[in-house]
Amino acid sequence: MKPSDLVATIGVGLLLVAFFLQALKLIKAEDPIYAILNLFGAAIAGYSSWMISFIPFVILETVWVFVAIFSLFKNFKSKRST
Repeated sequence: MKPSDLVATIGVGLLLVAFFLQALKLIKAEDPIYAILNLFGAAIAGYSSWMISFIPFVILETVWVFVAIFSLFKNFKSKRST
């Protein structure tokens, strides 16, 4: 297994954990842990895409990271106002 494969496996694994936990209703899409798993999973998967110079996935994962950050910020802001 190449280093990029190992990194990709970890990143995609985190994304799948988030997906399965949410699909099984163990966590909600609005829960911070969901956004955190997506943030780190996408960042790691994006890095693995960078390692192999696969730019379309670098872009996809970068957008995914920013969406997760936005979700965390929105969640934090809504909890502060209550």
